[in-house]
Amino acid sequence: MVDRQKTQLFVDEFWEKHIVPPIIDYIRIPNKSPAFDTNWETAGHMDKALNLAREWIEAHPLKGATVKIDKVPGRTPLILIDVPGDIDKTVLLYGHLDKQPEMTGWREGLGPWIPVREGDKLYGRGGADDGYALFASVCALQAMHEQGIPHARSVIMIEFSEESGSPDLPFYVERHAQQIGQVDLVVCLDSGAGNYDQLWSTTSLRGLVGATLRVDVLNEGVHSGDASGIVASSFRILRQLMSRLEDPETGEVFPSKLRVEIPAQRVQQAQLAADALGNDVFAKFPFVAGMTTMHQDPVQLVLNRTWRAALSTTGQEGMPSLENAGNVLRPYTTLNLSLRLPPTLNSHVAQTEVERLLASDTPYGAKVTLEFEESATGWNAPALAPWLDRSLNDASTMFYDKPAIHMGEGGTIPFMGMLGEKFPDAQFVITGVLGPNSNAHGPNEFLHIAYAKKLTASVVKILEDHAQT
Repeated sequence: MVDRQKTQLFVDEFWEKHIVPPIIDYIRIPNKSPAFDTNWETAGHMDKALNLAREWIEAHPLKGATVKIDKVPGRTPLILIDVPGDIDKTVLLYGHLDKQPEMTGWREGLGPWIPVREGDKLYGRGGADDGYALFASVCALQAMHEQGIPHARSVIMIEFSEESGSPDLPFYVERHAQQIGQVDLVVCLDSGAGNYDQLWSTTSLRGLVGATLRVDVLNEGVHSGDASGIVASSFRILRQLMSRLEDPETGEVFPSKLRVEIPAQRVQQAQLAADALGNDVFAKFPFVAGMTTMHQDPVQLVLNRTWRAALSTTGQEGMPSLENAGNVLRPYTTLNLSLRLPPTLNSHVAQTEVERLLASDTPYGAKVTLEFEESATGWNAPALAPWLDRSLNDASTMFYDKPAIHMGEGGTIPFMGMLGEKFPDAQFVITGVLGPNSNAHGPNEFLHIAYAKKLTASVVKILEDHAQT
């Protein structure tokens, strides 16, 4: 049986002595995912992150484990740690070691590659998303071995392309399918937490259609006083096109093919999550003074974030900086669009609809160029088995003194949909440390160390309960 005091003491000490130091070193490595670094193969940062992981694994061996590092030319690497178990079942524990790009706006004294610890917060890119997962997975199994707690065979799988949509992972999963075997429990440590007070289980993930939309109206820029009123602004045409997707007043994505009926259970879980969070549903975001939310009902905000499509503009090209902006009607404008999709909406269906809406019947006959990134279908978790439902609550109560909460996440983890298809009978524990203000992908990202310690201990309890089912 898991002993709360012994487990937490072991985990706390292991984290401070053996996890925090390598995560600090990891943060210093600008190991951007291939989508953000076209020279990733020659830059050496990914090799440096891989070597850090390899050396740490060798220094903290799990009893009887075999370690395989696969690195196919042209593909990001994969780490597999195969840990023998006491029963004939297999658990897959997942994480990744690639990172999002720098992003601007870091607080003075902080930076993406500058690890700074302030109390329980360790600032820097990648510590929380998702550098800790490898170390926490090993720590949980070490804690079980320390107490002689039986567990199933466990495969720790760490990839290096998740932030690019995991393009290399299907190849590796298929390549190592025989070694991985039939998985009946997946533990993914790459998700969010609504607060730092209890264990959060992710029940769904939104999908994603990413695209670059360009509108050309002229072959070169001309004097705005001469052309305005005759030549339509490329930016206005972009606004017209985007209004085919999104209501500019409410932000609602209204085409019927981009919407789904939200399952009743997910609505009920959203209500429970909203009750637990209260104003924290939105208070975690750094609103400017006077800014309000898109809806007054916290339940609707949770559903907006997890089960409804939403459009964001994440980049632009064709606009000069303010100091270089002359009186010119510009020849073109390009926007990078990020359309989050409901979890059960097929991303290819959504992409076809987006293409139909944006690239046909263009205003004034303007030239419209639409280029898509690799789309990703979301994921809706299978119903929790009774044992896992109990286990999540027991683990949360044991280490956080509060019950577990289940809620969807607004982000996308392509890996989950793929594994859901490959292991249709598996149970899933999708959880993580990305709580309020942790700001993954943005400035001032931090890892909440105290929360991560309790999460690691919770994994011990879940793995024990799994072994007893």
